[in-house]
Amino acid sequence: MPAGVVGDGKADDTEAIQKLVDSGAGVVRLPRGVYRLTKPVVIDLAKTGFTSICGDGVARLVMEGGGPALHFIGTHGGTADPNSVKPEIWEKQRMPMVDGIEIVGGHPEADGIEATGTMKLTITRTLVRLARHGIHLTTRNRNVIISDCHLYDNTGAGVFYDNVDLHQSNITGCHISYNAGGGVVSRGGGVRNLQINGCDIEGNMAPDAPPSANVLIDSTGGLAGSTAEVTIIGCTLQHNSKSPGSANILFIGKGEERFSSPNGEPVKWGHLTIANNVISDVMINIHLQSARNVTLTGNSIALGFEHDLIIEDCTAVTATGNVFDRNPRYARSDAAKANSGIVIRGSQDVVFSANQIDGVLRQPAAVQILDCTDINVSGCTIVDCDGPGLLLKNVRDSLITGCLIRDRRPDRQPAPSIRNEGGSDIEFSGNKLSHGTETVP
Repeated sequence: MPAGVVGDGKADDTEAIQKLVDSGAGVVRLPRGVYRLTKPVVIDLAKTGFTSICGDGVARLVMEGGGPALHFIGTHGGTADPNSVKPEIWEKQRMPMVDGIEIVGGHPEADGIEATGTMKLTITRTLVRLARHGIHLTTRNRNVIISDCHLYDNTGAGVFYDNVDLHQSNITGCHISYNAGGGVVSRGGGVRNLQINGCDIEGNMAPDAPPSANVLIDSTGGLAGSTAEVTIIGCTLQHNSKSPGSANILFIGKGEERFSSPNGEPVKWGHLTIANNVISDVMINIHLQSARNVTLTGNSIALGFEHDLIIEDCTAVTATGNVFDRNPRYARSDAAKANSGIVIRGSQDVVFSANQIDGVLRQPAAVQILDCTDINVSGCTIVDCDGPGLLLKNVRDSLITGCLIRDRRPDRQPAPSIRNEGGSDIEFSGNKLSHGTETVP
């Protein structure tokens, strides 16, 4: 056991661990034990130099005070450009690490790890539970890697980008589950190049907590330019349908007016790719608001209790090759309450192609396109849904081509396959419709 450290779960080890950090030893390796903390251990990298906190999976920190158990503070004020990194960052501060540590919250405002002003922070094989936020990124950081971690059963967010200016951030191979304030949450700030890959992200909301999402990106108030250039690839995102307002992915791209384009067009952040994920069992599976340049492809999507997909006030969205299905093997009593369905509202330049939609219930239509322009729907199969397969209201300058829309249920109530209300300059061609098209002026 390091000098002065007890690790019996009873003694206050805060000062002893702080002394180890401040000694400049570099690696603070904690053997098997339970280490009580009553205030944050601050790793001031400008003073300590290179520092890693390691526990080999057998060390537990119990944070019984408010704030983070571990707070890394650096002075990096540049970008990821090598020319902006001052020599002292490379000589003393680069790549602080946490590996093999369990952090347990013992205070309502206890967090796991906070990082401010760091360059190349790396957090691996770390578990945070029963805290507020698991990993809290504040003010400014660059080049953050979070991998092989478990962020579980916290009252706040699993990973929280808190009004932070941060470019180049990778979250890989993590379990992020049952955090009541959201799984991966970015609010305000200016986050770029956020990659979420190969993770299981589920149940990150609670019926008695404010609405949240497994991945929640909100650009509102983003003084540093807000969030764009995001990929969510190869993940499972799911649960739970009992939380009002819950979503698997909620992206709010509306930015500050001062970032508007020269012609006055309001800014819509995006450059968002959502690909090859399994997504299910919340109120809204994917909800895009005021986003631009979005690709959704190759996703398996099911059991949206309110909707599977909502696209509103968006520009340049392509949704192709996705399956929106109601698998009979999931026909348990609560799953039968899922309505599913797609809504595209107040948007333009949307391509919705080669998608499979099956079993939308209790909706005005399987796919609703409302108050939109320049919409291209092609090659979709829409089967066994309540109401029309496709409902167009006040849509103009659009194409509906090559779709198969059928209802094979023997007890089906008659309804047109396509209903067009108040539209103009819409071309319909090559569609196979079991119940035709109804046009209402």
